[in-house]
Amino acid sequence: MTTAQPSYTGPRLMRSRTDAWLGGVCGGIAARFGWDATLVRVLFVLSLLLPGPQVLLYLALWIVIPREPEPAAPVQPYQAG
Repeated sequence: MTTAQPSYTGPRLMRSRTDAWLGGVCGGIAARFGWDATLVRVLFVLSLLLPGPQVLLYLALWIVIPREPEPAAPVQPYQAG
């Protein structure tokens, strides 16, 4: 029996390290969908004016969405000296 592998190999949803104000959730959503991070943040703040569990949703996404991996440090060539 074979297991089906997902065919989608696009960008994954990850919390941003470089475009993060609080937890990187809005920056990660913006990067995943190709939107401006400021727009995502403004929409989130405006959504706070509506009734609903927006803050709980943000906290849940903060916990569930994995953090973007740290960029690998460039390898310095060895210089005998």
